[in-house]
Amino acid sequence: MALPLVQEVHFPELSIPVTVAQMVHVLPAGPIPASPGDTLYLSNLDDIIGARVFTPTVYFFQSNTSNHETFSTILKTISDALANILVPYYPLSGRLRETENGKLEVFFGPDQGALLVEAHSEMGLDELGDLAVPNPAWEPLIYRFPNEEPYKLLDMPLVIAQLTRFKCGGFSLGLRLCHCICDGLGAMQFLGAWSATAKLGRLAVSPTPCWDREFFHPRDPPVVKYPHTEFMRIEEGSSLTRSLWQEKPVQKCYKITREFQVRIKAFACQLVGTPSARPSPSPSQWNTTTTTTTFDALAAHIWRSWVRALDVRPLDYELRLTFSVNARQKLLDPPLKEGFYGNAVCLACAVSKVSDLVNGDLSETTSLVRQARLGISEEYLRSTVDYVQVNRPTRLEFGGKLTITQWSRFPIYESADFGWGRPLYAGPIDITPTPQVCVLLPEGDANADGTTMIVCICLPKEASDRFREFFCQIEDSTIMT
Repeated sequence: MALPLVQEVHFPELSIPVTVAQMVHVLPAGPIPASPGDTLYLSNLDDIIGARVFTPTVYFFQSNTSNHETFSTILKTISDALANILVPYYPLSGRLRETENGKLEVFFGPDQGALLVEAHSEMGLDELGDLAVPNPAWEPLIYRFPNEEPYKLLDMPLVIAQLTRFKCGGFSLGLRLCHCICDGLGAMQFLGAWSATAKLGRLAVSPTPCWDREFFHPRDPPVVKYPHTEFMRIEEGSSLTRSLWQEKPVQKCYKITREFQVRIKAFACQLVGTPSARPSPSPSQWNTTTTTTTFDALAAHIWRSWVRALDVRPLDYELRLTFSVNARQKLLDPPLKEGFYGNAVCLACAVSKVSDLVNGDLSETTSLVRQARLGISEEYLRSTVDYVQVNRPTRLEFGGKLTITQWSRFPIYESADFGWGRPLYAGPIDITPTPQVCVLLPEGDANADGTTMIVCICLPKEASDRFREFFCQIEDSTIMT
């Protein structure tokens, strides 16, 4: 029997008992080009408000034995590899502090390093349910300090790892990595070097990590050429916030096949309407099929389904869709050096009235997403850097906004083979604290063809039921889940 094109993936409600056994500060295994008192510059892309977070991820691994000595060996392998990798990636052994105007920098002091936590659980991996999608119940597998303030960054270890042994002998690696130091691709580069070093038993770094944050130094004087709607504070004049927070949001995950993605893109690229109903398309419009990506169409479909599910009012209110665009390939004069692992992404922003999202064509919304994506250029990135220099945002702006985060192209499973094989699951845990975020994840099944995707989104219960209904509709047909 053929699998459905869209399938909701359920995860169980759990309470995972975890006992912390020890905490170890992992220092670089050798000399580093920084001494106590030294500092490193962070670009405006690194310390922008949206990057001032830790990105939590978890990785589950099977084991054939529950022998404590074996786990001790695993712990030592992880620890030794981390110490080795902190030599070329030495900025991750430092700490963050604020300078003038609230800007962040990396500083070095004695006995800093990363934090490695050893923990144990009396549960087995088979008791955690299907390890296919993120589950908020996995939160105890990520270490947080007692009474830790939300979004705390200053004086925190920039790498916080928790290795948890389960009674079956399997284990998890819970990781918190400071977003100010690396973006998604940079995190994959660091993770890949760490895992390769653990697997080989010696330092394995390819490419050589490059800091070079001065590459994104603001111009003098700053030149802001764009309005940067993505950062603007917009007063909440709609029912959106009330609808999202009227009850605790629930996290829902949907597995979508390649065929579903192809159908969405094909439908989005159609010129809807008859010649008498709309003007003849210009030559540039006829080329949209070749420049429209699957992401453009899928993001537009998610945005429309989200707005419909929340029944946003008033209809003339303007909403924003934001998403990160990797700008590395846009930087040509000069190009970024190979091995750069800092933040090199720009926030694209599409804007539309509620009425157009609810009543308009998918092709029109897709065009907005496509235009926002293609609008990211080297000059736009430089303008972003200068905008932050002049108008440094001090808070996250959620007014009228949905943010889509695309992890589906990250080689997260391939980057996390520490010598114990491909992880059973690799990715985030809980997106409920930020219900205006949708995350696209790669499927973890090793036998999959790599084209299936997981869509994770948070909505109030009633709205999540409506979202599923709208999301599963293509044209006038409904694809059952």
